[in-house]
Amino acid sequence: LGDVAKVAIEESPRTSISRVDGKIALTIAITKTQEANTVDVSETVKQALPDIESKVAGDPQFTVVFDQAPYIQQSIDSLAEEGLLGLGFAVLVILVFLLSVRSTLVTAISIPTSVLLAAIGMRAAGYTLNIITLAALTIAIGRVVDDSIVVIENIKRHMQPGVDRSRAVLDAVREVAGAVTASTLTTVAVFLPVAFVAELVGELFRPFALTVTMALVASLLVSLTIVPVLAYWFLRPPKEHRHAESAAAAADRTPTEATAAGSATGALASAADLHDAGRRDRLQRGYRPVLAWAMRRPWVVIVLAVFVLGGTLAAVPLVKTNYLGDSGQNTFTVTQDLEPGTSLDDQSDAAAKVEEVLRGVKGVETVQTTIGSSGQSIQAAFGGGASASVQYNVTTDSAADQPTIQTTARDRIEKIDGVGQVSLSSAGGGFGGSSDIEVDVTAPTQAELRTAADTVLRAMRGVDGTTEATSNLSAAEPYLAVKVDRQEAAERGLTEQQVGGLVAAAVSPRDTGSVEIDDATLDVYIADPNPPETIAALKKLSIPTSTGEVPLSDLATVEQSEGPTTITTSNAVRTATITVTPDATNLGAAVQNVTAAVDALELPKGASASIGGVASSQSSAFSQLFLAILVAILIVYVIMVATFRSLLQPLLLLMSVPFAATGALLLQIITGIPLGVASIIGLLMLVGIVVTNAIVLVDLVNQYRRRGLRVAEALVEGATRRLRPILMTALATIFALVPMALGLTGKSGFISQPLALVVIGGLVSSTLLTLVVLPSLYFVVERARERRADRRESGLTRKEARQQRHEQRAAGEHEAVPTD
Repeated sequence: LGDVAKVAIEESPRTSISRVDGKIALTIAITKTQEANTVDVSETVKQALPDIESKVAGDPQFTVVFDQAPYIQQSIDSLAEEGLLGLGFAVLVILVFLLSVRSTLVTAISIPTSVLLAAIGMRAAGYTLNIITLAALTIAIGRVVDDSIVVIENIKRHMQPGVDRSRAVLDAVREVAGAVTASTLTTVAVFLPVAFVAELVGELFRPFALTVTMALVASLLVSLTIVPVLAYWFLRPPKEHRHAESAAAAADRTPTEATAAGSATGALASAADLHDAGRRDRLQRGYRPVLAWAMRRPWVVIVLAVFVLGGTLAAVPLVKTNYLGDSGQNTFTVTQDLEPGTSLDDQSDAAAKVEEVLRGVKGVETVQTTIGSSGQSIQAAFGGGASASVQYNVTTDSAADQPTIQTTARDRIEKIDGVGQVSLSSAGGGFGGSSDIEVDVTAPTQAELRTAADTVLRAMRGVDGTTEATSNLSAAEPYLAVKVDRQEAAERGLTEQQVGGLVAAAVSPRDTGSVEIDDATLDVYIADPNPPETIAALKKLSIPTSTGEVPLSDLATVEQSEGPTTITTSNAVRTATITVTPDATNLGAAVQNVTAAVDALELPKGASASIGGVASSQSSAFSQLFLAILVAILIVYVIMVATFRSLLQPLLLLMSVPFAATGALLLQIITGIPLGVASIIGLLMLVGIVVTNAIVLVDLVNQYRRRGLRVAEALVEGATRRLRPILMTALATIFALVPMALGLTGKSGFISQPLALVVIGGLVSSTLLTLVVLPSLYFVVERARERRADRRESGLTRKEARQQRHEQRAAGEHEAVPTD
């Protein structure tokens, strides 16, 4: 072989260049298996690096340019920290209301117990403790204590002086068991539709929904089993005061009367027969006048409520929207596109300018650069490849403001001349979700596609609410077209493929295999020592044939031409994609502006443009989740129909749901946090949570009515007695979510803050309005039904009953709303 060729060991032709912070590097990507733990794999690799460094010659230096583990670990630690803070706040709220350390501890035991049972369920379901499931547990902390609060508060209310403790506990639990069970089932049921949500959102939030469901079911079991037992062991009835019932009066009661007075099921002649009649705390004394006013003027309250809902609808356009939101990862990527055919050395020179700018941005820690192809094309090393693209993976300081760093980098890169087209994209929604709007352009021919794509690109670069726009339609690349004359080649004993192979071998080295020398595997390349460098030289290229050597020009035509480096089709139609980066603060506005700009375009005949990317994902996710909310409301209604055995009363309770939206949207507007997928999951949770308070209130009112009280009296007594547990459960949930809503740690992931804000705002508005609007609605509906029942019982006609009420009102004998 040495007689006919030169054989030497040389460097393999370079097809790509990798640099880290401007220094030549070898980039190694390590991908974990599907079942492996990201954090464990990362720690294992990091621990192995020092030993690898010591064994590799040349004093190598390893730099980790991308690692998901710190972000995951930091997010989990932040969620755990915020969860513990929320637990502390919730317990503090309970202590303030109950003013009893024993009662507080008995109630608070439900939180760790429910979380532990949920963790056991997660393990059985095959879920790991990750950002999604931990966020679910953290958000559930405020809700899992609600059932126990209702139970323990009722037990305390029943533990009056002289009452048997076991009887008080049993009566208290029996009184609220139905309401607690129904309220928990409604909260659990709202997550059932999430199982049918498709695509990325469904995959993300199914574990979230199942984790919350397991925690809530566990809290129900704890509140009806463990909490009553602990209350019996540790709680004591208050001592009898001097002003309490005298011993003589108590002695006058028969055993049956004494039992009925302390029972939760005995008949009532009036509110004075209730076991705790006359015992009102400061909250109840302040609430009763408000409740009495609302019941005297129910239609005024209802009209005001309608105005509130109207204001909510009017505020909807002010709400900013996004998709999954910023994941908070401290990485972003930069893509630099140069003219097709740019040589590797020229790409490297252009990349050096961008690298220098990126390293100069405050907060940037590492810049990893990849130049050229993946190493599969030898052509890239000789005269450039089909595409000339440079990729930069930038790692930033995790404590810095990521949007500010990216904006600074984008502004500085735009000022560089002669570096081609440079675009920047962040981690965006994370979890595989794109954060860019895509405009898909189609046309029948390449020329029309080029014209249409350029038109759309120019329009997108001026759209408000966006930062940049790029096109994936490759530029036309000059190339040498060698067209073989098949007949001429055949006459000389060659095929078209054989002529092409001879030309390819002459212009670029051929990889013909490998050989082992001194325990080293070396690739073998065959290269022409004098490759043609001009069109004229290529035409004169000697081609061996059966009739002797002839120049290439005798067998083929050689001419310079232009053509696209890549062609993309969809359903056999040529397509191009214009990628638009929206402003992260308001994706919805950006989508509207882009849609309006596309609709206003005049494209060539046969060309069309449609919106895709994150806009399509957001639209699909929002439509599916809002449908899930409607289905959840229907499921909640069915559960309440079964609970109250009424078709009408559940409709009254569902009026709490729109009032929840009032506070949720208002808080989103005030804080400027966009409404995204996590926020809608919060709205879904609210459907179950806000109905809980209404169920607890109306259930007791119905119990009092079944025991003989009139509607007005039962409503006042039931609402005032449920005021404390309603406020306790709402405030416990709100304060448990405050650390996440404020973002105290700043690293709790993209789910927690928007979801917490929605739940807090919705709970505040729905709780306040439930305590006023719901009693007014209930009073209007049930008083009318009560009057019809009275009329049928007395045998009066509607006109006679109305006349009787007028006479009673004139005589001052009409039914009054209790105020004291």
